[in-house]
Amino acid sequence: MPAKAYRSARLGVTLFIGACLTAVAGCSSLDSASNRLASVVTPYRVDVVQGNFVSREQVEALAPGMSRQQVRDILGTPLVTSLFHAERWEYVFTIKRPGEDIQTRKLTVFFQGDLLQRFEGDPMPSETEFVATLGSRSTKGKVPVLEATDAQLARFPAPERAARTPAAVPAQPVTTTSYPPLEAPAR
Repeated sequence: MPAKAYRSARLGVTLFIGACLTAVAGCSSLDSASNRLASVVTPYRVDVVQGNFVSREQVEALAPGMSRQQVRDILGTPLVTSLFHAERWEYVFTIKRPGEDIQTRKLTVFFQGDLLQRFEGDPMPSETEFVATLGSRSTKGKVPVLEATDAQLARFPAPERAARTPAAVPAQPVTTTSYPPLEAPAR
């Protein structure tokens, strides 16, 4: 092989290897960029709520001697009823939030015939406490203040229509539109 052809082939191989190394380096930088983007953009994870929420106020409204219908009116339809345990109703509530343990609350209501005999279960939160836990999600970013001072508002002129009073608004003429009948006339 002549020396010139050998140098040309060697240069071609060197350029090919260089191009391959550049492509591999580009892939790794693309991979790191996609990893950074994936760490910033996270999917929405929904809270999974199952069962009947029973509040402390509902449990306090129960009294021995109530009928099954009265208990159902206060607590709602039970989540679990059994043919083998017809004298017992189970109210179970679970909530699964991303990154947290599953919270489960259970209330069992016992009947004798058609009347409430007793009930037992976990301590239940009040409705106010439960609603407060629903809104207590941690936010990653700082929440901006959504108030404007009078000085900030003064920078923007008030719209013209806000200055007009309802009496100053000219009355719009009432127009009537005639539509054809929906049904053909009877013959």
